Amino acid sequence: MLGLRHTPARLGVLCAVAALCLLLAAPGAASSLVPRGKNVFFGVSDTGDSADFGQFSSALHKHPALIESFRTWGSDFPDSIERWQAARARPILHITTADGGDGHEILSPAAIAGGAGDEYLIRLNKLFWSKGMRAYIRPLGEPNRCLNVYAAYDCAGKPRDATHSTRAYKRAFRRIYVVVHGGGKRPAIDARLREAALPPLQSDVAGLPRAPVEVIWSPLPAGSPTTAQNRPRHFYPGDRWVDWAGTDFYSDNQDWKALKGLYRRFSSKPFAITEWGVSTSDDPGYVRKLMEWVDRHRRCKMLVYYQDFGSTSAYRLQNWPASLGALREEIHNGRFPSYAPDPPKAPPPPPGGLAP
Repeated sequence: MLGLRHTPARLGVLCAVAALCLLLAAPGAASSLVPRGKNVFFGVSDTGDSADFGQFSSALHKHPALIESFRTWGSDFPDSIERWQAARARPILHITTADGGDGHEILSPAAIAGGAGDEYLIRLNKLFWSKGMRAYIRPLGEPNRCLNVYAAYDCAGKPRDATHSTRAYKRAFRRIYVVVHGGGKRPAIDARLREAALPPLQSDVAGLPRAPVEVIWSPLPAGSPTTAQNRPRHFYPGDRWVDWAGTDFYSDNQDWKALKGLYRRFSSKPFAITEWGVSTSDDPGYVRKLMEWVDRHRRCKMLVYYQDFGSTSAYRLQNWPASLGALREEIHNGRFPSYAPDPPKAPPPPPGGLAP
Protein backbone atom coordinates (compact mmCIF):
# COMPACT_ATOMS: atom_id res chain seq x y z
CA MET A 1 0.00 0.00 0.00
CA LEU A 2 1.26 3.48 -0.85
CA GLY A 3 2.63 5.47 2.07
CA LEU A 4 3.56 2.52 4.31
CA ARG A 5 7.17 2.40 3.23
CA HIS A 6 9.50 5.40 3.22
CA THR A 7 12.93 5.94 1.81
CA PRO A 8 15.57 7.52 4.09
CA ALA A 9 15.15 10.80 2.21
CA ARG A 10 11.39 10.83 2.79
CA LEU A 11 11.90 9.96 6.44
CA GLY A 12 14.23 12.92 6.73
CA VAL A 13 11.58 15.23 5.29
CA LEU A 14 8.94 13.86 7.65
CA CYS A 15 11.22 14.34 10.65
CA ALA A 16 11.92 17.93 9.61
CA VAL A 17 8.20 18.64 9.26
CA ALA A 18 7.48 17.06 12.64
CA ALA A 19 10.23 19.10 14.28
CA LEU A 20 8.83 22.30 12.76
CA CYS A 21 5.32 21.48 14.02
CA LEU A 22 6.70 21.02 17.53
CA LEU A 23 8.62 24.26 17.20
CA LEU A 24 5.51 26.20 16.26
CA ALA A 25 3.38 24.79 19.07
CA ALA A 26 4.49 26.76 22.11
CA PRO A 27 2.69 25.56 25.22
CA GLY A 28 0.70 28.27 26.93
CA ALA A 29 1.77 30.93 24.45
CA ALA A 30 -1.75 31.98 23.56
CA SER A 31 -2.65 33.07 27.11
CA SER A 32 -2.73 36.78 27.88
CA LEU A 33 -0.02 38.33 30.02
CA VAL A 34 -2.43 40.96 31.37
CA PRO A 35 -3.13 40.47 35.10
CA ARG A 36 -6.62 39.23 35.83
CA GLY A 37 -9.47 41.17 37.35
CA LYS A 38 -8.49 44.30 39.24
CA ASN A 39 -4.89 43.19 39.71
CA VAL A 40 -1.91 45.34 38.71
CA PHE A 41 1.63 44.01 38.27
CA PHE A 42 4.12 46.09 40.23
CA GLY A 43 7.78 45.95 39.22
CA VAL A 44 11.21 47.47 39.62
CA SER A 45 14.11 48.09 37.26
CA ASP A 46 17.11 45.76 37.08
CA THR A 47 20.36 47.44 38.17
CA GLY A 48 22.60 44.54 37.21
CA ASP A 49 22.99 43.43 40.83
CA SER A 50 20.52 40.90 42.29
CA ALA A 51 21.15 42.35 45.76
CA ASP A 52 19.41 45.58 44.71
CA PHE A 53 16.20 43.69 43.91
CA GLY A 54 16.30 42.11 47.35
CA GLN A 55 17.04 45.37 49.12
CA PHE A 56 14.20 47.11 47.31
CA SER A 57 11.82 44.30 48.21
CA SER A 58 12.89 44.37 51.85
CA ALA A 59 12.56 48.15 52.12
CA LEU A 60 9.07 48.02 50.63
CA HIS A 61 8.04 44.82 52.43
CA LYS A 62 6.80 43.66 49.03
CA HIS A 63 8.11 41.28 46.37
CA PRO A 64 7.79 42.94 42.92
CA ALA A 65 6.11 40.74 40.33
CA LEU A 66 8.13 42.26 37.45
CA ILE A 67 11.74 43.19 36.76
CA GLU A 68 12.75 45.46 33.86
CA SER A 69 16.15 45.07 32.21
CA PHE A 70 17.68 47.53 29.76
CA ARG A 71 19.78 45.92 27.05
CA THR A 72 21.48 46.90 23.81
CA TRP A 73 20.33 45.66 20.42
CA GLY A 74 22.14 42.48 19.42
CA SER A 75 23.51 41.67 22.86
CA ASP A 76 23.10 38.41 24.70
CA PHE A 77 22.00 38.68 28.33
CA PRO A 78 22.55 35.45 30.28
CA ASP A 79 23.28 37.55 33.38
CA SER A 80 19.88 39.24 33.11
CA ILE A 81 18.17 35.86 32.75
CA GLU A 82 19.91 34.63 35.89
CA ARG A 83 18.65 37.67 37.81
CA TRP A 84 15.11 37.15 36.51
CA GLN A 85 15.26 33.56 37.68
CA ALA A 86 16.80 34.44 41.05
CA ALA A 87 14.13 37.10 41.64
CA ARG A 88 11.30 34.87 40.34
CA ALA A 89 9.98 38.01 38.63
CA ARG A 90 8.49 38.14 35.14
CA PRO A 91 10.85 40.11 32.88
CA ILE A 92 10.35 43.25 30.86
CA LEU A 93 13.11 43.61 28.28
CA HIS A 94 13.74 47.15 27.05
CA ILE A 95 15.81 47.27 23.88
CA THR A 96 17.81 50.29 22.74
CA THR A 97 19.88 50.72 19.58
CA ALA A 98 22.46 52.85 21.42
CA ASP A 99 25.76 51.05 21.95
CA GLY A 100 26.39 50.31 25.61
CA GLY A 101 29.97 51.51 25.36
CA ASP A 102 30.18 54.81 23.50
CA GLY A 103 26.47 55.37 22.80
CA HIS A 104 26.69 55.31 19.01
CA GLU A 105 23.68 54.05 17.05
CA ILE A 106 23.97 50.39 16.09
CA LEU A 107 21.30 50.51 13.40
CA SER A 108 18.56 52.95 12.44
CA PRO A 109 14.79 52.43 12.59
CA ALA A 110 14.74 52.24 8.79
CA ALA A 111 17.37 49.49 8.86
CA ILE A 112 15.29 47.52 11.37
CA ALA A 113 12.19 47.96 9.19
CA GLY A 114 14.13 46.63 6.22
CA GLY A 115 15.19 43.49 8.06
CA ALA A 116 18.79 44.32 8.98
CA GLY A 117 18.14 43.20 12.56
CA ASP A 118 16.09 40.08 11.83
CA GLU A 119 18.63 37.58 13.16
CA TYR A 120 18.57 39.26 16.56
CA LEU A 121 14.77 39.33 16.65
CA ILE A 122 14.69 35.65 15.70
CA ARG A 123 17.10 34.89 18.55
CA LEU A 124 14.78 36.69 20.99
CA ASN A 125 11.78 34.80 19.67
CA LYS A 126 13.45 31.42 20.07
CA LEU A 127 14.99 32.31 23.43
CA PHE A 128 11.70 33.06 25.18
CA TRP A 129 9.99 30.14 23.45
CA SER A 130 12.70 27.61 24.34
CA LYS A 131 12.73 28.68 27.98
CA GLY A 132 8.94 28.83 28.16
CA MET A 133 9.46 32.21 29.80
CA ARG A 134 6.58 34.68 29.76
CA ALA A 135 7.95 38.15 29.13
CA TYR A 136 7.22 41.66 27.91
CA ILE A 137 9.32 43.19 25.14
CA ARG A 138 9.62 46.98 25.22
CA PRO A 139 11.52 48.03 22.07
CA LEU A 140 12.78 51.57 21.49
CA GLY A 141 11.03 53.19 24.44
CA GLU A 142 10.49 56.96 24.55
CA PRO A 143 10.80 57.40 20.75
CA ASN A 144 9.72 61.04 21.15
CA ARG A 145 12.61 61.85 23.50
CA CYS A 146 15.17 63.80 21.50
CA LEU A 147 18.19 62.36 23.35
CA ASN A 148 17.48 58.83 22.12
CA VAL A 149 19.47 57.77 19.07
CA TYR A 150 16.31 56.52 17.35
CA ALA A 151 14.35 59.76 17.93
CA ALA A 152 12.62 61.36 14.95
CA TYR A 153 13.33 64.95 16.09
CA ASP A 154 16.34 66.65 17.62
CA CYS A 155 16.13 68.74 20.79
CA ALA A 156 15.40 71.88 18.77
CA GLY A 157 12.32 70.16 17.31
CA LYS A 158 13.82 69.75 13.84
CA PRO A 159 13.29 66.47 11.98
CA ARG A 160 16.23 64.15 11.54
CA ASP A 161 16.83 62.24 8.31
CA ALA A 162 14.35 59.85 6.71
CA THR A 163 15.92 56.80 8.36
CA HIS A 164 14.74 58.22 11.72
CA SER A 165 11.32 59.55 10.69
CA THR A 166 8.14 58.67 12.54
CA ARG A 167 7.24 56.46 9.57
CA ALA A 168 10.54 54.59 9.88
CA TYR A 169 9.99 54.13 13.61
CA LYS A 170 6.47 52.77 13.15
CA ARG A 171 7.61 50.32 10.48
CA ALA A 172 10.51 49.19 12.68
CA PHE A 173 8.15 48.60 15.60
CA ARG A 174 5.78 46.58 13.43
CA ARG A 175 8.62 44.35 12.26
CA ILE A 176 9.80 43.79 15.81
CA TYR A 177 6.26 42.86 16.81
CA VAL A 178 5.76 40.34 14.00
CA VAL A 179 9.12 38.59 14.30
CA VAL A 180 9.37 38.45 18.10
CA HIS A 181 5.86 37.04 18.38
CA GLY A 182 6.49 34.48 15.63
CA GLY A 183 3.99 31.65 15.44
CA GLY A 184 4.01 30.14 11.97
CA LYS A 185 5.94 28.74 9.04
CA ARG A 186 7.99 31.06 6.88
CA PRO A 187 5.19 31.91 4.40
CA ALA A 188 2.87 32.90 7.26
CA ILE A 189 5.49 35.18 8.84
CA ASP A 190 6.25 36.78 5.47
CA ALA A 191 2.52 37.30 4.90
CA ARG A 192 2.22 39.16 8.21
CA LEU A 193 5.19 41.32 7.32
CA ARG A 194 3.64 42.03 3.92
CA GLU A 195 0.39 43.10 5.64
CA ALA A 196 2.50 45.55 7.66
CA ALA A 197 4.00 46.89 4.38
CA LEU A 198 7.38 45.36 5.20
CA PRO A 199 9.81 43.17 3.23
CA PRO A 200 10.00 39.42 3.99
CA LEU A 201 12.26 37.84 6.61
CA GLN A 202 15.94 38.37 5.91
CA SER A 203 16.81 34.89 7.14
CA ASP A 204 16.59 31.31 5.90
CA VAL A 205 14.56 30.04 8.87
CA ALA A 206 11.73 27.65 8.01
CA GLY A 207 9.42 29.14 10.62
CA LEU A 208 9.21 30.73 14.04
CA PRO A 209 7.67 29.42 17.27
CA ARG A 210 4.93 31.38 19.01
CA ALA A 211 6.86 32.98 21.85
CA PRO A 212 4.99 33.69 25.13
CA VAL A 213 5.64 37.43 24.91
CA GLU A 214 3.73 40.70 24.61
CA VAL A 215 5.07 43.93 23.15
CA ILE A 216 4.81 47.33 24.87
CA TRP A 217 4.76 50.66 23.01
CA SER A 218 5.80 53.47 25.38
CA PRO A 219 6.34 57.09 24.26
CA LEU A 220 6.65 60.07 26.59
CA PRO A 221 3.25 61.59 27.47
CA ALA A 222 3.89 64.88 25.65
CA GLY A 223 7.32 64.49 24.05
CA SER A 224 10.70 66.08 24.52
CA PRO A 225 10.65 68.63 23.04
CA THR A 226 6.92 69.19 23.49
CA THR A 227 6.19 70.17 19.91
CA ALA A 228 3.02 69.25 18.01
CA GLN A 229 4.80 66.87 15.63
CA ASN A 230 6.48 65.06 18.54
CA ARG A 231 3.24 64.00 20.23
CA PRO A 232 2.75 60.27 20.91
CA ARG A 233 0.02 59.78 18.28
CA HIS A 234 2.53 60.34 15.47
CA PHE A 235 4.54 57.33 16.65
CA TYR A 236 1.73 54.81 17.11
CA PRO A 237 2.36 51.66 15.00
CA GLY A 238 -1.34 50.70 14.93
CA ASP A 239 -3.52 48.43 17.04
CA ARG A 240 -2.51 45.28 15.14
CA TRP A 241 1.13 45.69 16.15
CA VAL A 242 0.83 46.72 19.80
CA ASP A 243 -0.12 44.59 22.83
CA TRP A 244 0.25 47.28 25.51
CA ALA A 245 0.36 51.08 25.41
CA GLY A 246 2.33 52.83 28.12
CA THR A 247 4.52 55.72 29.15
CA ASP A 248 7.14 56.96 31.63
CA PHE A 249 6.18 59.43 34.33
CA TYR A 250 8.69 60.90 36.80
CA SER A 251 8.25 63.26 39.73
CA ASP A 252 10.27 66.03 38.06
CA ASN A 253 7.98 66.14 35.01
CA GLN A 254 4.38 65.63 36.15
CA ASP A 255 2.23 66.41 33.11
CA TRP A 256 -1.02 64.90 34.35
CA LYS A 257 -3.04 66.31 31.48
CA ALA A 258 -0.78 64.62 28.92
CA LEU A 259 -0.88 61.36 30.89
CA LYS A 260 -4.68 61.43 30.90
CA GLY A 261 -4.77 62.18 27.17
CA LEU A 262 -2.42 59.32 26.32
CA TYR A 263 -4.46 56.90 28.41
CA ARG A 264 -7.72 57.95 26.72
CA ARG A 265 -6.39 58.04 23.15
CA PHE A 266 -5.14 54.45 23.19
CA SER A 267 -8.12 52.97 24.99
CA SER A 268 -8.06 49.67 23.08
CA LYS A 269 -4.97 48.47 24.96
CA PRO A 270 -3.99 47.64 28.53
CA PHE A 271 -1.91 50.49 29.91
CA ALA A 272 1.52 50.43 31.58
CA ILE A 273 3.60 52.94 33.52
CA THR A 274 6.85 51.45 32.24
CA GLU A 275 9.04 53.79 34.31
CA TRP A 276 8.25 56.06 37.23
CA GLY A 277 10.30 57.38 40.09
CA VAL A 278 11.06 60.03 42.66
CA SER A 279 13.87 61.89 40.95
CA THR A 280 14.89 65.20 42.56
CA SER A 281 13.52 65.45 46.10
CA ASP A 282 11.40 63.51 48.56
CA ASP A 283 7.86 63.70 47.17
CA PRO A 284 5.31 61.48 48.92
CA GLY A 285 2.50 63.56 47.40
CA TYR A 286 3.56 62.50 43.91
CA VAL A 287 3.67 58.87 45.00
CA ARG A 288 0.19 58.98 46.49
CA LYS A 289 -1.26 60.85 43.52
CA LEU A 290 0.19 58.40 41.02
CA MET A 291 -1.06 55.41 42.99
CA GLU A 292 -4.50 57.02 43.17
CA TRP A 293 -4.36 57.62 39.41
CA VAL A 294 -3.60 53.94 38.83
CA ASP A 295 -6.49 52.95 41.09
CA ARG A 296 -8.93 55.16 39.16
CA HIS A 297 -7.74 54.10 35.71
CA ARG A 298 -8.55 50.43 35.61
CA ARG A 299 -6.84 49.68 32.29
CA CYS A 300 -3.55 50.54 33.96
CA LYS A 301 -2.26 47.05 34.72
CA MET A 302 1.48 47.60 35.12
CA LEU A 303 3.60 49.95 37.24
CA VAL A 304 7.41 49.74 37.24
CA TYR A 305 9.62 51.77 39.59
CA TYR A 306 12.93 52.90 38.07
CA GLN A 307 15.73 52.80 40.67
CA ASP A 308 18.71 53.55 38.40
CA PHE A 309 22.16 52.35 39.49
CA GLY A 310 24.05 52.56 42.76
CA SER A 311 23.15 53.40 46.34
CA THR A 312 23.64 57.16 45.85
CA SER A 313 21.31 57.42 42.85
CA ALA A 314 18.69 60.17 43.07
CA TYR A 315 16.14 57.60 41.87
CA ARG A 316 16.84 55.12 44.67
CA LEU A 317 13.62 55.04 46.65
CA GLN A 318 15.38 54.16 49.88
CA ASN A 319 17.02 57.60 49.76
CA TRP A 320 13.59 59.26 50.04
CA PRO A 321 12.08 57.98 53.31
CA ALA A 322 8.75 59.81 53.08
CA SER A 323 8.19 58.60 49.51
CA LEU A 324 9.18 55.07 50.50
CA GLY A 325 6.69 55.19 53.37
CA ALA A 326 3.92 56.46 51.09
CA LEU A 327 4.49 53.68 48.58
CA ARG A 328 4.68 51.07 51.33
CA GLU A 329 1.25 52.19 52.54
CA GLU A 330 -0.24 52.04 49.04
CA ILE A 331 1.29 48.83 47.73
CA HIS A 332 -0.33 46.49 50.25
CA ASN A 333 -3.96 47.01 49.24
CA GLY A 334 -4.45 43.59 47.62
CA ARG A 335 -4.42 44.71 43.98
CA PHE A 336 -0.69 44.10 43.60
CA PRO A 337 0.17 40.37 43.60
CA SER A 338 3.70 39.51 44.67
CA TYR A 339 4.19 37.12 41.76
CA ALA A 340 2.94 36.92 38.19
CA PRO A 341 1.61 33.50 37.15
CA ASP A 342 4.37 31.06 36.15
CA PRO A 343 7.33 33.27 37.11
CA PRO A 344 10.81 32.35 35.83
CA LYS A 345 12.33 29.39 37.60
CA ALA A 346 15.97 28.48 37.98
CA PRO A 347 17.05 25.61 35.73
CA PRO A 348 17.28 22.20 37.43
CA PRO A 349 20.72 21.11 38.69
CA PRO A 350 22.70 18.87 36.33
CA PRO A 351 22.24 15.11 36.84
CA GLY A 352 24.41 13.74 39.62
CA GLY A 353 25.55 17.08 40.90
CA LEU A 354 24.62 20.43 42.33
CA ALA A 355 23.98 23.51 40.26
CA PRO A 356 27.07 25.76 40.09
